[in-house]
Amino acid sequence: MKKIIMIIVAFTLLTITNVTYSQSGGFGLGIVLGEPTGLSAKLWTGSSNALDFAAAWSFKGEGSMLLQVDYVWHDFELIRVSSGRLPLYYGIGGRAVFSDDPLVGVRIPVGLDYQFANAPIDIFLEIVPIFDLIPSTDFDLGGGLGIRFWFN
Repeated sequence: MKKIIMIIVAFTLLTITNVTYSQSGGFGLGIVLGEPTGLSAKLWTGSSNALDFAAAWSFKGEGSMLLQVDYVWHDFELIRVSSGRLPLYYGIGGRAVFSDDPLVGVRIPVGLDYQFANAPIDIFLEIVPIFDLIPSTDFDLGGGLGIRFWFN
């Protein structure tokens, strides 16, 4: 067990010392807490655009499995920070909630994504208006706080 912990620590230190703004490219995987709560992933498609995914647990009703995907744009110039970057992001996407009464809706995420300067980690906070279309038209609000580790 000690060997595994030492390998993980060594790998993490090597990764952190060799990364600058890895969050603007590659693939990130982590967790999101809120509505929904579960796994979060992000895949950059350009210098300011990304696909943002979640496979999570929704607490609506008795709780259900939820899948979502958003296409997001990042504004890196709006908020300046002394270390790292803090882009505002916004986008459009969809969600499907699998339960006894399944839901399908359109998501409009807006959030902040702090990207550490010398670590392959980002922390995000988002609020998401949701327009459910199936089984009926309804408005909902989601949001969460999350963290991701970046692989290049």
